[in-house]
Amino acid sequence: MTDPYRLISQTQAAYARAIDDDQLEQWSDFFADPCTYRVTSAASHRDGLPGGIVYCTSRGMLKDRISALREANIYERHSYRHILGAPYIVAERGSHVDSETAFMVARIMHTGETALFATGKYIDTYVIEAGQARIESRLVVCDSSRVDTLLVIPL
Repeated sequence: MTDPYRLISQTQAAYARAIDDDQLEQWSDFFADPCTYRVTSAASHRDGLPGGIVYCTSRGMLKDRISALREANIYERHSYRHILGAPYIVAERGSHVDSETAFMVARIMHTGETALFATGKYIDTYVIEAGQARIESRLVVCDSSRVDTLLVIPL
């Protein structure tokens, strides 16, 4: 098997790059199908609450989210800059790899104002097949329970 750490590191970097460079139509390509993508707070995660601020259960839902962002949602224009920690491999089970990666995301408003938007960790399960790592499950655990209403771009 190809080195899962290297594949996951490359996938993480490409994922952040696609979001930060406003190539959001590529976002769903980082996921397997079926998949889950959920954003929650550390407190909700700690308390075992299954709901989330964002909850998608397929690549189709991820694509719909970007389509809505581009065509229907009204929001103040902004972009992100991700800073990622090194992935920590928690477990390997055949073609499935569980990992955790710390992140910081700065939000840059159209005015040029930049602020720390979110910190936390990705709790992921990857499927490694044909030399590629695809996200089967991504739980975005934000350190703060205070989430800006402007969570329109994926984390």
